[in-house]
Amino acid sequence: MANDTHLVVFTADQERRCGKCRCGKACGETAVVAILLPLSPPLSRTLRECRQARFAKNVKGCGQRPLVAPPGLSRIVGGREAPEGAWPWQVSIQIQSMHHCGGTIVSSLSVLTATHCFHKFLGISTSHFRVVAGLRALSAPGDQTQIRSISKVKMHKDYNDVTSDNDVTLILLSSPFAFTDYIQPVCTPHDVTHEFILNFSQCFITGWGSTYYRGRRTNRLQEAEVELIDRRTCNLMTWYNGLITENMICAGLESGASDSCQGDSGGPLQCYSEDEDRFYLVGVTSFGYMCGVPRKPGVYARTSRYAAWLNTSQTASAPAAHGLNTGLILALLCVPPMLLLNIHAVHPH
Repeated sequence: MANDTHLVVFTADQERRCGKCRCGKACGETAVVAILLPLSPPLSRTLRECRQARFAKNVKGCGQRPLVAPPGLSRIVGGREAPEGAWPWQVSIQIQSMHHCGGTIVSSLSVLTATHCFHKFLGISTSHFRVVAGLRALSAPGDQTQIRSISKVKMHKDYNDVTSDNDVTLILLSSPFAFTDYIQPVCTPHDVTHEFILNFSQCFITGWGSTYYRGRRTNRLQEAEVELIDRRTCNLMTWYNGLITENMICAGLESGASDSCQGDSGGPLQCYSEDEDRFYLVGVTSFGYMCGVPRKPGVYARTSRYAAWLNTSQTASAPAAHGLNTGLILALLCVPPMLLLNIHAVHPH
């Protein structure tokens, strides 16, 4: 290899649902690619410019926010009103046009929410429910809003109403959402290992729930930054005293300054992967002790534990692309074809 070149080896994920190209990490059909790049400009600058270019062009894919820049370094403590289009996968699940629970778009035809949002309404026809996307103010849906009826509700068969374990439900829509700048799907971890590798830099909770215990629900979508809290800490006697199972994840602040509350149920705990430049759904809002109480953070169903269940529950998913798409790979890396000195592809058998 010449001294004036870099050798970049990566695996390219060809599955649309994943929507990513990550060095050494992949899912679905993959291809291994080796590319020689010039030493000048520096590779780090090239990749940084690539990320900026991808955002500027509003590249479609999961976990993207076309109307809002990536999160900055400043913390949002205690919550605030979310900017327009900040969380395009957040939906309002409504009963007779009244907000009932939050939910998260995981594909054009499916929304992930909490089982406890439906468990006590088993006798009610799905015709009384609707899912509203692209919504910021509950009282003022705009032209960007899309409303869908529910075709089927798939509650996790092992949901425990006493412990809140396995508090996840997949909603199948009667017709697909049309993705726009205001309506996008979020990414989901492939498994617990993948969740760990993603190395999230920031996490946020969103919803129209109360801003204080037993308070009124808010009209405008709220957002708050939280920290992921390890299960051992969350299970301490002065915290949740062993109630947190491996299917749950805690998030908030020890002080209780940032927390989910009534009306946020079923909504997303979403975390930003700086490496991937996109958001992942890490948790589904499940329960908590009151709201904003020190050492009683919000508890969420851990989505990485339900990757297999989610895949089998979805009846409609984007088909995987087969074979090496060199054009897509070059577009993702922002490498001009003239800089491509050597490329070798190996397809799995």
